[in-house]
Amino acid sequence: MGYQGEGTIFALSTGVERAAIAVMRVSGKGSADLLVRLCGALPPPRKAVLRRVWQQADVQDTLLDEALVLWFPGPRSYTGEDGFELHLHAGPAIIQAVSNALVLGGARPAEPGEFTRRAFTNGRMDLVEAEGIADLIAAETESQRRQALAQADGALSRVYQGWADRLKKLLAFQEALIDFPDEDLPAEVEEEIRSGIRQLIAQMHQHLADGQRGERIRRGVVFAITGPPNAGKSSLLNWLVERDAAIVSPIAGTTRDALEIVGSLGGIKVTFIDTAGLRETEDEIEAEGVRRALFHVKQADCVVQMFAATEAPQKIFPGALLVGNKLDLAPLPAEVEGIPVIPVSLKNGQGLDVLRNCLEHKVQALTASSTSMPLLTRARHSAGVKEACAALEEALRQEWPEVRGEELRLAMRALGRLTGHVGVEELLDAIFGQFCIGK
Repeated sequence: MGYQGEGTIFALSTGVERAAIAVMRVSGKGSADLLVRLCGALPPPRKAVLRRVWQQADVQDTLLDEALVLWFPGPRSYTGEDGFELHLHAGPAIIQAVSNALVLGGARPAEPGEFTRRAFTNGRMDLVEAEGIADLIAAETESQRRQALAQADGALSRVYQGWADRLKKLLAFQEALIDFPDEDLPAEVEEEIRSGIRQLIAQMHQHLADGQRGERIRRGVVFAITGPPNAGKSSLLNWLVERDAAIVSPIAGTTRDALEIVGSLGGIKVTFIDTAGLRETEDEIEAEGVRRALFHVKQADCVVQMFAATEAPQKIFPGALLVGNKLDLAPLPAEVEGIPVIPVSLKNGQGLDVLRNCLEHKVQALTASSTSMPLLTRARHSAGVKEACAALEEALRQEWPEVRGEELRLAMRALGRLTGHVGVEELLDAIFGQFCIGK
């Protein structure tokens, strides 16, 4: 059963952990009556007022709490509907009692993401902005916060809407050529249409050429640490995350599975993956670990390939950062097969500052944008822009005005699905399902 979008809903918008304050959010057509039922009267709009919260205020039968109350009449509210917030003391018994009182008053618990879904349905935001809200809630680093906030504020939506507005004008010109072929329309109308299409294609290509930088900021950059047994991979992981996350042992083959730990470099979320040592082995479990290590090497955004000073690397992975460890035991070459070596000693700390700088520069190179245009943050956005761009390229190849007009309409539909203006019902459950209950 899909989203119903009816009735008055409520949810706890703050976490369930022990705290001083818990915010209960309510939205829907019955919000005004429900607030009067709990507190006796409506407070002034958008002003925090201290009120007693009763199970039923007109008879003052059971006092539940004393809370700050905020009344948000629609459409000037988060969802666009009438709504209110109760800033309660965060005791579990109080939260449960207020929840029971809300149900008795006719409200129901909200579904995950239902508040934001109602905001979308009521035109308070589009789909791209709603996804920005989800990313903002999940943001763990400063870079994620900045990117998500810009998207929630409409930075990407303004780009896509701008393209859609320009497409409308081009389509209007194209329809004029179709509907009035015998009229004396200016000769430059045809070229203006083609020129406008070419400009849009160029901007879309520029947008798509971001190298997944926005997606990397949102999900984090993945670093796979690889190399032979006893090269110092687990020691490097522990140093990077500043704790003993991986077992370090002189026994070869200690790490048999991939260990993923989340950290950050230069304000960017990074997932470090410590992999099994690469070597030929007859041990079935270790061989599976080697297979998984090679899988992570292929999937990673960057490979940190380690080797010990006492033995040279046998194979260098393309694009890898080459780290030579155990500088305290033997000298290291300046490069191997033309690849610069970063010399370190994880035992005594030599070269680790240089290594961190190299890793941070790599992260910046993988996430920094060379344009002022907002970055793509999801595969859905990339697919939508590619679809629109493909339709425009086909329109440019067409000589028949009717066919070119249809391709322009297809491009507009693709952009409309991005922002939620057309044909997105099948996407809504997946998008809003990733929100917490109180959002």
